[in-house]
Amino acid sequence: MDSSAITLSQYVKRRTGVPLGSKHSMRNMLYRALGAKSFPLFWHYWNPIWSYYLSRNVMRPLNQILPNTLAVLVTFLVSGALHDVAVSLVKLKAIVFFTPWFGLMGLVVIAFSKLGISYERAAWSIRATLNMLIIVVSLCTTYLIEGMYA
Repeated sequence: MDSSAITLSQYVKRRTGVPLGSKHSMRNMLYRALGAKSFPLFWHYWNPIWSYYLSRNVMRPLNQILPNTLAVLVTFLVSGALHDVAVSLVKLKAIVFFTPWFGLMGLVVIAFSKLGISYERAAWSIRATLNMLIIVVSLCTTYLIEGMYA
């Protein structure tokens, strides 16, 4: 069932295992996302409220006109751009950091999906370490690239 056929509450419960607003929502989201068996599945569980709206308003419409891999990349770029806008408004200056960072993570998601990279047989702690390592390495790579153009 895709996100347009279900409500936000149903979507969140499917991703976290508990109702929207439950005191265990954050714990479950973190546990499921960090322990995901692959980096693409990390994003399946991460921030279900944000992903619900990205899925409905960005990914699904893009999938109608673009190949899935390009729709995934553009969805990550849109998410990053929206984060940049929010930070820019708070700082009262233009920030362009999240767009390339999220774009890089989108490329990792695409690569892992295409190559079928999974660590499902690893213990939860190893999966969590690998998922966080990918995020940190992509963050550091973004800082390095940003420094090259500063």
